[in-house]
Amino acid sequence: MPIHIPRRSALCFLSVAAAAAMRGGTAIAAEEARGWASFKARFLSPEGRVIDNNNNNQSHSEGQGWGLSLAEHFDDRAAFDRMLLWTRRNLRRDSDFLHSWRWLPDRQPPVQDSNNATDGDLFIASALLKGGRRWSDPALTEEGTAIARDVLRLLVRRAGGHLVLLPGARGFEHRDHVVLNPSYYSYPAIAAVAEAVPDPAWLRVASDGLRLLRSARFGRWGLSPDWLAVSRLNGRVAPAPGWPARFSYDAVRVPLWLAWAGLSDEAAVAAPLNFWSDASLRQMPAWADLSNDSVAPYAAGPGVREIGRFAALQRGLRWDRGGPEPAHDRDYYDTALALLAQMGAAERRVRL
Repeated sequence: MPIHIPRRSALCFLSVAAAAAMRGGTAIAAEEARGWASFKARFLSPEGRVIDNNNNNQSHSEGQGWGLSLAEHFDDRAAFDRMLLWTRRNLRRDSDFLHSWRWLPDRQPPVQDSNNATDGDLFIASALLKGGRRWSDPALTEEGTAIARDVLRLLVRRAGGHLVLLPGARGFEHRDHVVLNPSYYSYPAIAAVAEAVPDPAWLRVASDGLRLLRSARFGRWGLSPDWLAVSRLNGRVAPAPGWPARFSYDAVRVPLWLAWAGLSDEAAVAAPLNFWSDASLRQMPAWADLSNDSVAPYAAGPGVREIGRFAALQRGLRWDRGGPEPAHDRDYYDTALALLAQMGAAERRVRL
């Protein structure tokens, strides 16, 4: 039976999360500022493209959205404007205000698939809205609002009694089920766009997303999968066919978004912490197979450890699950996760 979430508590979550997300002006530690400077030097091109160096140097709406969000957080208008201009010119779709999900430097044209990625659009929209407030720029607010409206218009569907957020406009709706990505429910970004574009649908998307997360617990540790199938008939959930049934590189972001939004009491935060701190595992694994409870033979990166630290502190727990630093420089994804965890901690007034 689905767990009931009172409308009042869901509304309270959106209000509190929006207040944290739009707070602005948080004090930036010198170490965090150095981390942002290093990120720009390594992963931001002069034109404003965020480069995924461990993935054939391609770029994504995710990376642009995260980069814009970090630039706003660090009050870096010059970097923000460079990224925004590149994003508009290279990823903005002609038919709406959403963005193509991937840009390939070795292909012509570089955008081979115009489908969007919803988490990228949510982060781009929320960064624009926060930037509009920080820098008193109504044009940024207007653009962020337009993206948020198109997310509601094009990506929200009904399935099995739930209002769900599709991962993209195409390819995720099937005859008997829809496919969701739990990590695309970026609750801090949802809170920011819900404040700017008031609509009851945001509240329903947020609360139904939490209901689904509470049901989507699989394997020995009760973890969320990277990709989730939701039955159209009865709303039952299962790891999505066609993808590995893993808690992996996508799903590690679920506890980050929840802790950042003030939802650290959720089971989808507690379960990853239990997994990452399991004393029977010799290291903090990069992933878990939810079908047979096997784990990665290699450790999660420092970015995931920062997520664990943040989530644990939000729950009032000590976090001493360390691990060796990589012998080589961190890649884009791991570095971005660490910076985002620090950004979330700053907004929640938590010291990592």
